[in-house]
Amino acid sequence: MIRHNAAVSFRALLAAIALVPASSIAVSQGASPVESGAAAAAPACATVVRVGSLVDPLAGKVRRSQAIRIGGGRVLAVLDDGPAALAGCAQTVDLRDRTVLPGLIDTHTHLTSDPTILRYARLGLSIPRLALIGAANARRTLQAGFTTVRNVGADGYADIALRDAIDLGDVPGPRLQVSGPGIGITGGHCGSNLLAPEFRQTSLGTADGPDEVRKVVRQNVRYGADVIKYCGTGGVFSKGTQPGMQQFTPEEVAALVDEARMHGRKVAVHAHGAAGIKIALRAGVDTIEHASLIDDEGLELAKKGKAYFSMDIYNTDYTQSESKRRGELEEFIRKDQMIGDIQRRNFERALKAGVRMIYGTDAGIYPHGDNARQFAVMVRYGMTPMQAIQAATVNAADSMGLAGQVGELSVGAHADLIAVAEDPLADIRALERVSFVMKSGVVHRD
Repeated sequence: MIRHNAAVSFRALLAAIALVPASSIAVSQGASPVESGAAAAAPACATVVRVGSLVDPLAGKVRRSQAIRIGGGRVLAVLDDGPAALAGCAQTVDLRDRTVLPGLIDTHTHLTSDPTILRYARLGLSIPRLALIGAANARRTLQAGFTTVRNVGADGYADIALRDAIDLGDVPGPRLQVSGPGIGITGGHCGSNLLAPEFRQTSLGTADGPDEVRKVVRQNVRYGADVIKYCGTGGVFSKGTQPGMQQFTPEEVAALVDEARMHGRKVAVHAHGAAGIKIALRAGVDTIEHASLIDDEGLELAKKGKAYFSMDIYNTDYTQSESKRRGELEEFIRKDQMIGDIQRRNFERALKAGVRMIYGTDAGIYPHGDNARQFAVMVRYGMTPMQAIQAATVNAADSMGLAGQVGELSVGAHADLIAVAEDPLADIRALERVSFVMKSGVVHRD
């Protein structure tokens, strides 16, 4: 598949590619995709990718017989295939028999979680062990075609360590935005309520009152969080909480969002219940995670505030089939069954109402690497294949503050691309069978 100019040896090319950094500009800083300054020299073309069909989610169309010129891990040009497009590039990747898309984005994952390990068993896992689980899951996620991922909740800042290891090239994985520990009330969903009172366990992100909330936001920023995640309602997989019940007062949420804004961070809220969703939207939260029990007023607030909904409508298929067999807590199975169908109906309502939608799967509730299985469910509940792809590319990038850098193949963007054998616009499940993955100009699957 990869062909080289005669003047360049295979060994030299591999050495040159290895020197290209996996992420030359940190995600958390939202840096410009193109180096500034008149003296900055344009990078030489290291690779040209010849494409049979190119899905362009930014334009919402498919382009035929294209060539993508890549240098310095970035897209240098996208033009019609031909001799001029190939000239001067060190190597050629031939994908003329494939459909090519920008690298996919999952905005809601838990890379340090393994769904096959039951809740009580997880209490015995150390933070270093969780980070190593995250490294394995990051590789699986990248191999599945997801080149950028937002991780919203991890114990002990393990996801921050994982992000840094990926950026340094120590382990393979997607480009990460990470939150560190989720912020929650005492006894709430972002904490652990599994141990008896005599153990006096308090989760790292626990905060009560506006001042404590501000302090925990500052703490997460201090240790490297790119995004702030809090739990605005109860949840499915937390003992003693109810998904529809509000957590945090409006004053606490306002303080949290204000503090995050002071530090240049976006805010994501875990929120199933309508009251918690509306408090978050009125405070200016950027993304609503789950949005299962949204009401009409919430839909209008979301449209007015231009918030994004990240609705994980696939994972119920996995949890309902596997949880009972694995011996999951009966409380969790009951809540999951109650929420699943309602969330899918409300996904349809939000889509028809014109709410902005992004691709978020809650990977970690189901096995990592299966992220693309949600595409078919989104199409089943009303999206066109192109809309589903846009949710996982340009929309997701915009929600993360990365528009123009990821989720599209345009000049200056990271050279993140995937290829599939079939046309995903004809069969969206083609995205479950990714055969080629490139991140920042480096091939990770061929």
